[in-house]
Amino acid sequence: MAGCVMIVEGKTDKERLLRVLAEPVTILCTYGSYSLEKGEKLLAQTEDADEVYLFTDEDDSGKKLRTHLSEDFPDAIHLHTPKMYREVADTPLSVLAEILERAGFAVIVPHPDLGER
Repeated sequence: MAGCVMIVEGKTDKERLLRVLAEPVTILCTYGSYSLEKGEKLLAQTEDADEVYLFTDEDDSGKKLRTHLSEDFPDAIHLHTPKMYREVADTPLSVLAEILERAGFAVIVPHPDLGER
């Protein structure tokens, strides 16, 4: 798997990010938990990636997961949702697009009149 890989907590996070990404990105989910087996599987899935990004929630479980992922992916680039939203799934699409664009991703900026959810 070459190119860019992003690791997120859950399926909803993945779906929301895919709504604003305008380029192919492989998004892998941890489903909120982490174990040695899951870490090994993620390492294998990202082995050929050019870049690995971690995008976890700003709540306690997200911070704990980020700590575990950082150990296995010390060179990963961390993306953060603002603390006021706590979760990627609750972050407005326009804010997610801004975060991703600042990280160098091509994004689709949602039209404000069309709603964000």
